[in-house]
Amino acid sequence: MFVHRRLIHNLPGLLLCLAVTAAAMGLQKLEAMAFGRAWLEAVVLSILVGTAVRTVWTPGAHWHQGINFSAKTLLEIAVVLLGASISFTTVMAMGPLLLFGIVGVVAVAILASYTVGRALKLPVRMALLVACGNSICGNSAIAAVAPVIGADGEDVASSIAFTAVLGVIVVLALPLLMGLAGLNHTEYGVLAGLTVYAVPQVLAATIPISAISVQIGTLVKLVRVLMLGPVVLVLSLLEMRLRDEPDELAPAVTAGDRPESGHMALHRLVPWFIAGFLGVAALRSCGLIPAGLLAPIAIAANALTVVSMAALGLGVDVRVVAKAGGRVTAAVTLSIVMLAVISMGLIFALRMR
Repeated sequence: MFVHRRLIHNLPGLLLCLAVTAAAMGLQKLEAMAFGRAWLEAVVLSILVGTAVRTVWTPGAHWHQGINFSAKTLLEIAVVLLGASISFTTVMAMGPLLLFGIVGVVAVAILASYTVGRALKLPVRMALLVACGNSICGNSAIAAVAPVIGADGEDVASSIAFTAVLGVIVVLALPLLMGLAGLNHTEYGVLAGLTVYAVPQVLAATIPISAISVQIGTLVKLVRVLMLGPVVLVLSLLEMRLRDEPDELAPAVTAGDRPESGHMALHRLVPWFIAGFLGVAALRSCGLIPAGLLAPIAIAANALTVVSMAALGLGVDVRVVAKAGGRVTAAVTLSIVMLAVISMGLIFALRMR
């Protein structure tokens, strides 16, 4: 009875999110037909469509429970499924120096980007989302961090929208840097893996160069994705302080409930979806997930992410996003520039030529 009641209450908002998702996927197909490839993926388009819907119509209380369910619970399930894309064995085969270097680049980039964001007067949660999105894996990192720190839909949508636009620019401009910096194909693969946001974007940036660049870029990118677990674990330890930041009003639609002040229970030190992410990654590394299931799991994770992004878009007040636009743009731009500089430093330090 309880499950049935919850389903009924969630259904209107969930169906609305699915409708936005369908529109986003349709736009992605039209984009691919018109331009040969989808420069803006459905995960970004779903936010834009959801925001457009919210601009002309504000969902009433009847819709909120299903939207909240999509923005939080479905997002957390997607993060768990993302663990199936990680293989610890493949990661360790890259060699210790490069592995430690990637970890160092991500850590330094997060700290530097967060510092820049705060210097530009971004709220704590927004600065963290931009830092983690740029330094780890773009949309996926922002989506995973949001429920841990209690970021609201406007924070998430703004971060993803700006990083998505810049991500396309990076993919287009990165091959030019290869010649300017005198990088060989291996070094270019490392640079692409360290700076490009999503795995499909890494492929788009490296396939025109060489197969070696594709292989190295993909492996480096997977290590960056693997950093998502430890980073979110650290943020979960700081959860109460982050959620109690007074720099924003509590939102009507949120990526994570903001709890009352107080001591965090021991069982909440590690969010269930992060433990699930690491557990699924361990199963994948041990060969306990059949190879035939990997593609369907990846499809399911992507679909759930798109639905949750649609929910976040439906919770966005465009006026708030526009107000933070200039500062967020500056923070994201400076963040990616710093990430590129730090990555080049690692490449030259390792003398990989």
